[in-house]
Amino acid sequence: MADWTPQRVEDRLTEAAEVLKQLPEEKVQGYFNVWPEVLHDFADMVGQSPRPMRRPPPSAASISRMEETLTWVRFLAPEDGKLMWARAEGAPWKAICWRFGVSRATAHRRWQYGLGVIALRLNGRRVPAKRSRSFVVDQANRLSR
Repeated sequence: MADWTPQRVEDRLTEAAEVLKQLPEEKVQGYFNVWPEVLHDFADMVGQSPRPMRRPPPSAASISRMEETLTWVRFLAPEDGKLMWARAEGAPWKAICWRFGVSRATAHRRWQYGLGVIALRLNGRRVPAKRSRSFVVDQANRLSR
């Protein structure tokens, strides 16, 4: 696929983070309960808070897309990859700035650079090594035009 843009990459990263949240939690193997589940009458349930509703499990296609998307972070430096994933999970910029010790503008530039690098690599282009980060972002933004 040769039409990856930074916006499409951002959408896929966000989707992958959402799918990862929908997966069932890991449980320790070997522990189980042999007691039958207690069935409550209506009178027993009056006054109790309702059980939280769970989202349906993700489809197999969305899990496959998530697994593919998780490999994209390898195109980046470890610090930039962590920043990309934190933003994809929906972390606010302020928390990201505190976590990585950078300003808001620097965090946003790293986010744009990461999107640009991933878009270029997915389109089969080489990321220039001796160019500025803004050059890479400009090159990736030209893909969306």
